[in-house]
Amino acid sequence: MGLSKAELERYNRQMLIEGWGLEGQRKLKASKVAVVGIGGLGCLSSLNLAAAGVGRITLIDKDKSSLTDLNRQILYSHKDLGNFKAEVAKKKLETYNPEVRVEAFIQEVTEATLPGILRDSDVVVDGLDNWRTRFLVNDYCVEKGTPFVHAGVSEFYGQLITIAPRRGPCLRCIFPKEPAEVKVVPVFGATPAVFASLQVMEVIKLITGLGEPLIGRMLFLDGEEMAFETAEIRRNPGCPVCGNEDNG
Repeated sequence: MGLSKAELERYNRQMLIEGWGLEGQRKLKASKVAVVGIGGLGCLSSLNLAAAGVGRITLIDKDKSSLTDLNRQILYSHKDLGNFKAEVAKKKLETYNPEVRVEAFIQEVTEATLPGILRDSDVVVDGLDNWRTRFLVNDYCVEKGTPFVHAGVSEFYGQLITIAPRRGPCLRCIFPKEPAEVKVVPVFGATPAVFASLQVMEVIKLITGLGEPLIGRMLFLDGEEMAFETAEIRRNPGCPVCGNEDNG
């Protein structure tokens, strides 16, 4: 897949990274990444994916923007309040980088809708704020063999792991009992900004083959103490979702 003169200039600085080059940028242009949930995480991750030159980006969110979103959801402004997030985000991303194709789905994520909205995705990014939907996406991605970059944030804290089917644990290995839902999650806007950026690093590594993704390792941040830690996590052979998957 060729790159235009404008694209070569736009992506020049990242293409200078050793191992990235023209081939890595072509891989990004040929890829399709889905962002499920266009909130604090999804706004930043989708913007950075567009900035990096991911060729096709799918945005999935059924909600409308509200005033309480604006401390962290940077794609929206006062004039966007009451409008569907996915539609607003699509327009902003297309304006930011007209070389990127963006599609928006304004619908609830269910077992029935997942095959349509995640079809042909090379990587899926977690921008969700509830565990029920996260597990639905996790289960679908494991079934289809699609990498799923999970992040969860609260206050000054967050966690990150890349779910790579048949290569490492899935979310149900890590959380065999579904965590309790929190109706309103307290969050400082910079926390999802940090983790959305880290999610995009994981996506770019998966697509280009650079570096080592967080497969079988979960990253934690305590922003109050400014302390990062990682923990190794193994697959659960008895996991009802990935336990029977080939280790291949």
